[in-house]
Amino acid sequence: MPTTFKPQPTRTPAPDDRQTQAPSTLDIGRPRAVRCEAIPKERNGVVVVGGGQAGLAVSYELTAHGVEHVVLERGAVGQTWRDRWESFCLVTPNWSVQLPGGVYAGDDPDGFMPRDDIVRHLEGYAASFAAPVREGVEVISLDGSPQGGFRLRTTEVVLLAGRVVLATGAYQRPHRPAAAQTLPSDVLQIDAEGYQNEAALPPGKVLVVGSGQTGCQIAEELREGGREVVLACGRAPWCSRRVGDRDVVYWAVETGMFDQTPADLRSPAARLIANIQATGHGGGHDLHYRVLRESGVTLVGHFLGAEDGRAHFAPDLADSVAFGDARYNDTREKITKLCAERGIPVPEMPDPPAFDGRAPRAIDLGGCGAVIFTSGFRPDYSSWVHFDAFDEIGFPIHEDGASTVVPGLYFCGVHFLRKRQSSLLIGVGEDAALVASKVAERRAIPAAV
Repeated sequence: MPTTFKPQPTRTPAPDDRQTQAPSTLDIGRPRAVRCEAIPKERNGVVVVGGGQAGLAVSYELTAHGVEHVVLERGAVGQTWRDRWESFCLVTPNWSVQLPGGVYAGDDPDGFMPRDDIVRHLEGYAASFAAPVREGVEVISLDGSPQGGFRLRTTEVVLLAGRVVLATGAYQRPHRPAAAQTLPSDVLQIDAEGYQNEAALPPGKVLVVGSGQTGCQIAEELREGGREVVLACGRAPWCSRRVGDRDVVYWAVETGMFDQTPADLRSPAARLIANIQATGHGGGHDLHYRVLRESGVTLVGHFLGAEDGRAHFAPDLADSVAFGDARYNDTREKITKLCAERGIPVPEMPDPPAFDGRAPRAIDLGGCGAVIFTSGFRPDYSSWVHFDAFDEIGFPIHEDGASTVVPGLYFCGVHFLRKRQSSLLIGVGEDAALVASKVAERRAIPAAV
């Protein structure tokens, strides 16, 4: 772990002496999280919805405050990670796993955990403080109770609670562009969460629509598997995997990029811009448009729709590449400024090489095995949370994770909830501590919904 990065201190859970040191991510012999035999039904209880890193971090902090609660998880602990494709691995280094009381404790801090090791880490984390997780319980709806507080309809029971924390993650509803409806029905169409591996797809070329981290990684894997791949590109930032002798995430931490707030963005909609193009595969390497084109992936502009058996694309590939190059230059400026302030050598960051923006305007869908949509996610609270507590994009209206519309309702693990790092393993703990503190402060105050 970089010596200049200092993880936040953790607190010992109350009321008993439980193990706080996170297990090694490779220690698979640890017990799973505690499965509650019954869901508490007291009106003033606390319910956390979601058993991923956000929900578990909130649970850890609530335990430290001595607040009894239950965590409801639709699947198993870390279900969102379980749903990723087989070869998925972290894009951020292992040292960035900074959950409260659950920092990475393995022997490869500069590596990138594969999917199953991420799940094992979360399972061990939950077990380390006996997180009160009830697995296999999905919350169908959340609304107000006539008696005050909240009513949660689940797949098992109707539950009343005085305080509710929604920690359902940053990836709630896969987004498909409207043009997706024009594709012929005989071509397999899946979202990123429906992709498992190259061999599971029908034979033929693959069109990947969306070019953030996920789209680039899947395109690379498909190409390495021998597929003809077409990547419909949009605007996404990129940077070198390593800048000098440090990983790019180190520089993101040190320059304060992860501390950016929604107010720092050009517009509220900027929260939906793709994350930096990168990969952790093979120990981590550069993965952006130039790398993919060199590997044989056909790059095209953004997807406009299909007609007469052909998929059509906008003539904007050069513009998308220019957008990414501009973000690269922004990062270079931040790193240069930081190095000047600290009096240390500036790492070499050469200008992006020239890019030929010419690209096909259409491709024949004949012989196309699949279209994979990797065009991001959108908040999905409105489909099951029956309060007008969200902005026009669907993000919570809140202050430090506490709803300013619905007293007693809290949020954690949301992309850009407070900062860029709010949904990440490196930053969700900071938000969890704030939320748990607010929940604890409200324990004697009746919820007014």
